[in-house]
Amino acid sequence: MTTTYTSRNEVPEQEKWNLADLYSDLNKWEEDYQLIEKMGEELATFDGNIHDGHSLCEYLTLSEKMSFHFNKLFAYAMLKVDEDTRVTKSQSYLDRAKQLSVMVSSANSFFMPFLLSLDEDTLKRYIAEEEGLQYFEKELLESFRYKPHVLNKDQEEILSRLGEALSAPSTTYGMMNNADIRFGRVTKDNGEKVELTRGMYAKLIEDEDRDKRREAYKAYYEPYVHLKNSIASTLSAAIKNNVTISKLRHYPSALEKALFGDNIPKDVYENLIETTKKNIGAMHKYTSIRKEKLGLDELRQYDLSVPLVSGAKKDISYDEAFETMCNALAPLGEDYIQTLKDFRKSRYFDVRETPGKRSGAYNLGVYGVHPYILLNHQDDLDSLFTLVHECGHGVHSKLSSEHQPQITARYSIFVAEVASTVNEVLLINYLLNNEENEEVKKFLINHFIDKFKGTFFTQVMFAEFEKKTHEMAEQGLPLNVESFSEVYEGLFREYHGEDLVFDDEVKYGWARIPHFYRPFYVYKYATGFASAIHIATKILDGDETTLTSYLEFLKSGSSDYPLELLKKTGVDLTTPYPIENSLKKFNELVEEFSKL
Repeated sequence: MTTTYTSRNEVPEQEKWNLADLYSDLNKWEEDYQLIEKMGEELATFDGNIHDGHSLCEYLTLSEKMSFHFNKLFAYAMLKVDEDTRVTKSQSYLDRAKQLSVMVSSANSFFMPFLLSLDEDTLKRYIAEEEGLQYFEKELLESFRYKPHVLNKDQEEILSRLGEALSAPSTTYGMMNNADIRFGRVTKDNGEKVELTRGMYAKLIEDEDRDKRREAYKAYYEPYVHLKNSIASTLSAAIKNNVTISKLRHYPSALEKALFGDNIPKDVYENLIETTKKNIGAMHKYTSIRKEKLGLDELRQYDLSVPLVSGAKKDISYDEAFETMCNALAPLGEDYIQTLKDFRKSRYFDVRETPGKRSGAYNLGVYGVHPYILLNHQDDLDSLFTLVHECGHGVHSKLSSEHQPQITARYSIFVAEVASTVNEVLLINYLLNNEENEEVKKFLINHFIDKFKGTFFTQVMFAEFEKKTHEMAEQGLPLNVESFSEVYEGLFREYHGEDLVFDDEVKYGWARIPHFYRPFYVYKYATGFASAIHIATKILDGDETTLTSYLEFLKSGSSDYPLELLKKTGVDLTTPYPIENSLKKFNELVEEFSKL
């Protein structure tokens, strides 16, 4: 049974993260704030005064130092807000940190135009004459790739000052979604009506009682439908801002702007969508199996999450979940498991759902400190998977920070989902191999199929939604409730097949997806999943070469382009094979489940 808390004060200290590792008191936060302001003023004096390798090295060294302090300061403010989004004092610190970020960006805004005004031979001469610049060499030369997309000095400064305003749609949606939204009411077993929470919804949407699922579904979507016009306005603004910046920076499209930093060819994104749609038959077959297994005349969206094997669900306490995780990830080696145990002992986790706490889960790596992992643990199988998933990110952050200098320690989001999903594949393998009850095994296969569906197919569907809506903005077509709903409903039908009967709420699904405010992000879940299927399968087969290369990959940060880092583990996403291979695995799972 899930432990519920009415306030954060009730949660055991050991299950709350320790922010003192960032700042032992707010006076030290204020000291860093003032230090960063001074550094910003000092950085601004380099504008027009970099004439040789020595002055260039001084600027870059100071800029990196300022970045180190700013990342700590911002992380502390963000984590405090996420503990309870209703606390005004915490929000004020985050607001100040955001204002400071504008100053930081403004102080550095002159640099890229200056750097790209140099010819490459001059830059190489600076690097040769100043030994300290060798540390920055790769990043400096990489910057020349951006030359066609950097504006002049005055334009760059204007854009940097607009940073906070341009992020307003995302901020507004975040406040609505985390602090202001109130879900409808649902009926408890004793007949009492209570307000739905996200944690309750995650459980009720999987309930065997269809009336409970329907009630929870309607209650969950109620505020999104009610606020559909406001949310459409924020999403439209976010997309148009992204398209406008892409045009100003002379990218062919918003998609290509998003892919440019990781040096990902557009073909990788388009191949993901095309290959998935070519192999969508197994997904449609699974939808048909679900309808048949549930014995329904009409399959609806609130029927898509309930387990098809009844009586096999069980509560999994946080302690049990942590122990299971350590056992499941044993193929990654003793050092990996000890790292996880150290995470728990040193309080890197914030475990429990409490009123006002940010929903969902994430890992935030802070260079020079350690990762922080937010959970909303519900003592169930989904929460076990979430724990394993976020710990994949956490270990990736820790190993990259320990083995890379600050300049290359932060890994690309493109490769981030590989580490988390390898863990999930190892977990499902462990659970299946250590379960003797046939019904529970069927339940686990069903659960993995649903996990596959959510991590791969749903994210590809979201990726196509982003592609279509950005293209609409680029063509000057309207973005509003009607157009968003038309695109979303069309894709939902295409991906789920003809067996699904649509409630009115389905078409408003776009209104509840926070990832749409981080453009062209979600496709990385799918490419990460496909990569992870390959790597985890090899590790489970006892391939020592893959294990060694994978552990090196976790230490690599951003020391190379993400596609190149993955190639070293044996995964080449420039070919359709990894996507086809993962879809083949999905088809096999559906066939196996169908026979069972």
